[in-house]
Amino acid sequence: MFVYSLKASTLKLLGVISASVVALVILITMIPSFEPTAASLMYSEAASYNYSKIKTAEDRVNFLKQFSWTVEPTPIEEKTVTIPGEFDKVFVGYNELQKQQGLDLSKYKRKEVTRYTYQITNYEGYDGTVYANILVYRGKVIGGDICSADVNGFVATLDGKAKLP
Repeated sequence: MFVYSLKASTLKLLGVISASVVALVILITMIPSFEPTAASLMYSEAASYNYSKIKTAEDRVNFLKQFSWTVEPTPIEEKTVTIPGEFDKVFVGYNELQKQQGLDLSKYKRKEVTRYTYQITNYEGYDGTVYANILVYRGKVIGGDICSADVNGFVATLDGKAKLP
């Protein structure tokens, strides 16, 4: 068994401790404080919604209930659509709307998905007919929107907070 001892002077020890404290203070002041951005808030809200295990009509209705929508239980339309391989100007804008709610259709290019359209019965602040569209691929909602039936109407995210211009 070997024992090794090191004798350090008090002055050297105080110098090392004070240099360490100064370095720690400098690091703490240089680290920026976290302030949530709109994107991080949007992502945290999107994460609170369940987009998977959508297999039945009841699952789709319950999915829309997460966003406080009341819909007719039977879809107005159920249609198989193909996400285009190349996005035109309109589809790029629509995908930007999807990105605002934490979704991205570019991962599903050339895939066949099912679009379900439901009539919303509790939309406030608009007199016309309002629909909810959801795009489902293999039991998962990959996109969706809330839109009016009017030609000059609106298209919004599923939570209704962001709209296309």
